[in-house]
Amino acid sequence: MMMPNRTTKRLAVLAGLLMAMLLPISSSYGKHKKTVEEPPFLYQAGTENIEKGCGGKLEVLKEGFAFHCPGGTFTLSYSGITLMQYRPDLSNEVVAMKIPWAYPPVLARVGNNKYFTIVGNEQGKLRAVVLRVDEKNMRPYFAEIELQSGKSVQEYRSFDEFQ
Repeated sequence: MMMPNRTTKRLAVLAGLLMAMLLPISSSYGKHKKTVEEPPFLYQAGTENIEKGCGGKLEVLKEGFAFHCPGGTFTLSYSGITLMQYRPDLSNEVVAMKIPWAYPPVLARVGNNKYFTIVGNEQGKLRAVVLRVDEKNMRPYFAEIELQSGKSVQEYRSFDEFQ
């Protein structure tokens, strides 16, 4: 008669230990919130009336660029583009253009490329857009931009290349 009671106690202890081990695992399941993915492009400056810091996506279309974010949208045709740069800051060339900024650039110079600048002239009006984008997100766009637009993006990789 003692044997089943002892076995039952052992099984109860083992089941309790097993539950104690699984409880932390099961209680943490589902607590990890899925991180909301930040939009790859952030509007930093430009002639467009879009809220600064507005995050969205840049589309490379057959005729031009389209940037969509909750704060607004802009399109720019390839035929009007005069300059495209990807670098850690604004070049002296862009600063010297006297662009009529709706949101002037206040960019911190960083150690790696972060800012994609597009400058164009449409119907006699100078237009510019500065988008913040990490290199891992920008890299796939280079070939697409050159293929669709027939123009190249000036990319600066080190501080020695500035001027």
